[in-house]
Amino acid sequence: MADKQYITIKGVKDGLVFLLDDRCEFSALLDELRYKLENTHQQLLSGPLVHVQVKLGNRRVNEDEKERLRAVIRQQGNLLVQSIESEHPAEMAAGRLALKVMTAIVRSGQTVEHEGDLLLLGDVNPGGALRCTGNIYVLGALRGMAHAGCDGDEKAVIAASLLRPTQLRIAGVISRPPEEWISGDAAMEYAFLQDGVMKVDKTTQLHRLRKESVFFKGV
Repeated sequence: MADKQYITIKGVKDGLVFLLDDRCEFSALLDELRYKLENTHQQLLSGPLVHVQVKLGNRRVNEDEKERLRAVIRQQGNLLVQSIESEHPAEMAAGRLALKVMTAIVRSGQTVEHEGDLLLLGDVNPGGALRCTGNIYVLGALRGMAHAGCDGDEKAVIAASLLRPTQLRIAGVISRPPEEWISGDAAMEYAFLQDGVMKVDKTTQLHRLRKESVFFKGV
């Protein structure tokens, strides 16, 4: 197993990235992943919770294979799979239509990144951050930073049950200071761009911005 190099594990600011070879058999990936986590990377498996991003290269995988990857990583108590991403054209096309549902509390110092739309069931605490290429929906309190349409999609929106962010970004536009536009209303609100300016309205008015509901697009 020592001469196998199907998996590269790199440390990044927000956790770890697992780079998986896309030319070998899937079973070989699982074998090496188990070996590395159990024998050669013990220093990664102690201490606080570590977020893991799995990069599949050009490999196409099904949901069962993704779950098998998650299961191996979950065996190590402090590793949490944040995302499993493929550069395969079919996987990328499906990812643009899919809405990722995540149940969590995003705490200070944590960043959640996703290619596509994100529905977070939980809170984003001050110092926490969300970054998505699509729309962001938070069924909870958004008190940290959120960046929707981070690849340049100016039609993206950011909605939250309680919208009290430290900063909002849509595409390349950064929000004005929160006290200038947060209404203080208890109703669920969303932020959007209009003529290049960020605005906030009640989510019940979202249908005026979209002919069809972006919330359920692709679900």
